[in-house]
This record gives sequence, C-alpha cells and structure tokens, in this order.
Amino acid sequence: MTREVARKVSSGYTMLVVLAVAQFVSGYLVYLAAREQSVAGIIVAMILLMVVLILWAGFFMVHPNEAKVLQLFGSYVGTARDPGLRWANPFYAKTKVSTRVRNFESGKLKVNDSLGSPIEIAAVVVWKVFDTAEAIFEVDDYEEFVHIQSESALRNLSTSYPYEPHEGDGIALRSHPAEIAGALREEIQERLEEAGISVIEARISHLAYAPEIAHAMLRRQQASAVIAARTQIVAGAVGMVQMALQQLAAGNIVELDEERKAAMVGNLLTVLCSEESARPVLNTGSLYT
Repeated sequence: MTREVARKVSSGYTMLVVLAVAQFVSGYLVYLAAREQSVAGIIVAMILLMVVLILWAGFFMVHPNEAKVLQLFGSYVGTARDPGLRWANPFYAKTKVSTRVRNFESGKLKVNDSLGSPIEIAAVVVWKVFDTAEAIFEVDDYEEFVHIQSESALRNLSTSYPYEPHEGDGIALRSHPAEIAGALREEIQERLEEAGISVIEARISHLAYAPEIAHAMLRRQQASAVIAARTQIVAGAVGMVQMALQQLAAGNIVELDEERKAAMVGNLLTVLCSEESARPVLNTGSLYT
C-alpha cells in the first residue's frame, strides 16, 4: 500500500522574489542580445526566459486543514501539508485533499433486524482523512467509498441486533445506543482503514419499525407496558394486604377464620387493583350475616 510521505517544499514568498529577479534579468539579456544582434545570445536569453516562465507554474496554495498530494509523471513523491503559498517542481501534479472533519447522514435503509422484523435505520458518520496517499491511490473515490462502506456496515450491524430486547438483558438497537454506536464505529473503521480514513464518531440518527408492522409493534409495546404496570400494581396490593392482616393479628383487633380472611383478601385486592374507584356496601348486621 502507498503510505503518506511528508514532502518539504519551498516557501512561495522566497521563490516569488527569486523568480521576479530572474525574469527581469532574462528579459534584460534578451534586450542586450537583440541590441547587439547576436543570434546565439538571443537564443540563450530566450531559453532562459522560457525556463523562468515555466518555473512560475510551480506556485500553489495550501489552505489550513488541507494537503496537496504531489506526483511526478505518475509517481508519488510526497504530500505537502504546510499551509501558505508554496513552490515546488512545476512538473508536479498537485491533487488537493481536504483533511477537515466531515460528516454525512446516510439515507433511511430498510433492513431486517436479528429477529427478522423489518425496520428503518439511518446513521450519521463523522470522519476525516488521515493518510492522503491511501485516500488518493488505494481507492477510486474516497468520498463515495466512505458513503457506500458506511451504509454497508450499517446494514450488517442492523442484522446482528434486535430492534428492542425481548428476553434477558441482551444488547438491542433501541435500548443500548452507546454500545450500538461503538460497534458501528468499529465496523466502519475496519472497512475504511485501507482508504486512509479515520472514523471519529458514528451514531444512529433514525430508528423505527417499517410502516407495514409499525401499528402492530405499537400495540405490542402498549400491551407490554400494561402488563408491566399491572404486575407492579398486583405486587403492591399483595404487600398491602399482607401488612393489613399482620397488623390486625398483632393488635388483636379481630380474629378471622380462613374463610373470612379469604373474603377480606379478595375485597382488598379488588379495591386496590381496580381501575375505577371502589363503591363499598356497608354491612349493618353482624360480621357473619
């Protein structure tokens, strides 16, 4: 693989002064040779002037967080990263590569999670070029390569985890965003390593069930929430009934046989677990009538 090599190039400001003086001198030599009508002198002076004019093509600008990949007749000679006006061999081909931090958001992909449920998912990927030689020479178009490989990694990740946990404490797309973001970043980085790309961050920006099952999944989530609420209510009611029976027995307030205890427990659970306010019926007779 072609690795980046730092290339030191001349300061453009120094070469600007040197070439200005050289052009003035070569022009003056052409004038002298023409005045003396020396054919050989004119030829030498013109050649010198043309060389100076060609050297002017060696100037180029390097902006902050930018690099120029230098090639000489197809061979890689190095990368100039120092910002400012620079000068190098005028025959160098100079390819600009941005080293700024960039990001893109993938389109909404329709995939199946690990349980086979169709979902829609999208991600935001933050990346930058860290090796300009690999980015230019190892892949055809490194920007397109980042987009395609990121979406491919996102598809693969989506099929490895369920949308939400169903049993146990397994990692799921919806319930473990930090773990999913870390796994997504690692997978994208592995795919982009050979292109000289560093993935700074990758996170899911959109996650939902596909429209054709969204309504059914919403009903299932609502049912799960109702069951969880009912379970907590029943557990609390049982604890309150148990506490009531213990306090009645401890204070010798009333002695109840097993049948009356069962009736009392049933009444208390009905009152505590009911969704509507209880409407008690007062017994004006004895306890057993």
